[in-house]
Amino acid sequence: MLKIAKGRISYPAVIGAIIFMIIQVIANLNLPSLTSNIVNNGVAKGDISYIWKIGFEMIGFSLLSVVAAFGNVFLASRSSQQLGKNLRTDIYHKVINFSNDEFDKVETSSLITRTTNDVVQIQNVAMMALRMMIMAPIMLVGASFLAYTKSHELTWIFLVAIPILLVFIGIIMGFAIPLFRAMQTKTDRINLVFREGLTGVRVIRAFRQDQFEQDRFEDANKDYTQNAIKVNTIVALAFPVMTLIMSGTNVAIVWFGGQLISSQTMQVGNMIAFMTYAMQVLMSFMMLAMVFAFIPRAAASASRIQEVLAIKTKIHNPAKPTSLPAESTHSLAFDNVNYRYQNAEQLALEKIDFQAHSGQTVAIIGGTGSGKSTLVNLIPRFYDIESGHVKIDGHDVRDLDLADLHRAVSFVPQTATLFTGTIRDNMQFGNKDATDEEIWHALAIARSTDFVKEEGGLDAHVEQGGGNFSGGQRQRLAIARALVKHAAVYVFDDSFSALDFKTDAQLRAELRQDAQIQKGVVVIVAQRIATVADADLILVLDNGQLVGKGTHAELKANNEVYQEIMKSQLREEDQL
Repeated sequence: MLKIAKGRISYPAVIGAIIFMIIQVIANLNLPSLTSNIVNNGVAKGDISYIWKIGFEMIGFSLLSVVAAFGNVFLASRSSQQLGKNLRTDIYHKVINFSNDEFDKVETSSLITRTTNDVVQIQNVAMMALRMMIMAPIMLVGASFLAYTKSHELTWIFLVAIPILLVFIGIIMGFAIPLFRAMQTKTDRINLVFREGLTGVRVIRAFRQDQFEQDRFEDANKDYTQNAIKVNTIVALAFPVMTLIMSGTNVAIVWFGGQLISSQTMQVGNMIAFMTYAMQVLMSFMMLAMVFAFIPRAAASASRIQEVLAIKTKIHNPAKPTSLPAESTHSLAFDNVNYRYQNAEQLALEKIDFQAHSGQTVAIIGGTGSGKSTLVNLIPRFYDIESGHVKIDGHDVRDLDLADLHRAVSFVPQTATLFTGTIRDNMQFGNKDATDEEIWHALAIARSTDFVKEEGGLDAHVEQGGGNFSGGQRQRLAIARALVKHAAVYVFDDSFSALDFKTDAQLRAELRQDAQIQKGVVVIVAQRIATVADADLILVLDNGQLVGKGTHAELKANNEVYQEIMKSQLREEDQL
């Protein structure tokens, strides 16, 4: 907890909250003594002026307590909220810079829980710490001392009441703490099931698994609910137990205090003050118990957040990054590249070697799982290679500043992702300075002009994930967004799969004719022979190995794997 808070919480606000709390406690501790003085010296003697004098003092201490309480709550809230804000910011910044390897370590649903629910748990405990955790020990010590000064004969009651209170609290917390710790894991489960249900709703309906998914969510929800009911029921027992012990303590004080008063060894005012201090002592123990009940859950949340923050990002800027100079011509080269997934025994890519220059198109084809997407993910350093070199314009990508590298590579992933906003917003995601003319030009190349106009132009609304567009339309918009960006390398990772053959052919023809795109290198991952046939260089992958390299004509004549792919897709009389 302290490690998580260090450097993320406002120290002046914390100090201010502590000072205000000390003032509040001191003011509250003075009120029972003043009440005792009014009874002993004012009421008993009929001294009205004394009662008014002490009454005004009590009003003053009460107002001071209110002002101090306000200051403490304000600063404690400010500190806890700032802690939460900084934690969310740090988690987001950490996650946004994860490589694909790091993303594989933590599930998305768990990351969402850690950024929201776990942070809230830490905020709540920080707030309680600056309120109850400071108030309770000061009040406990102060009230115990002042109670002793009012009647040391009755202090033995504390020796009976406090151990009983601690035993009950210990039993309650012993049952509650494991359940508190389980809450976060169960929250993760609900988020996972709910997120899968939302993102996969079409698949669920298509396979008529609605009831199965509802049952799955119901099980997760019921498990969480039962756990929450159980832990809240257990914690709720603390209040009646506390009330019972406090009532018993008051009865004991009145009983034995009455005997002391009858023997004239104790004044009535002192007994009243002693009863108030006794309640403050017991309430202090209660507040500490409540804080310690929530600490285990917050500690579990802090541990989960620390797991994310402690993940070491493998891909980062070099100590002395090389700047990528602006050039009119560009190149891409793989020099004997090997890559292995984290903790994998076998290489995912082995001895990949090729070169391409401005105006050239490199196509990558192969069976499912052959390593096509893995290969193109190495270009923008979504993964880092094990050995060899990946070079852009003659510079190893590992020597480049990551910002420069990502500016140099325009990437269209397999899954077309659009963001909530307008079409213009999504297009400028690739190039924030893009003009409407440049956007329309990119849309024309991506064969998207017609349906964008039908939707209302560049200001047409885009729903979350592009849900108001078809799969092919989303792909074309994602392609257009990549084309708006002026890059050295354009990567299309199986980005034409949802396009019909005619649109596919037209789009690739436009790519070849566009002067800006021809300044860079185009890399296309595809499954269809028709998509790769006109490429300047075709790479054939099989089980992570480069088993063929050349033009369509060369591979058609000499490469067995390429020939098999052709036979599986085209009839002999239709082969290109």
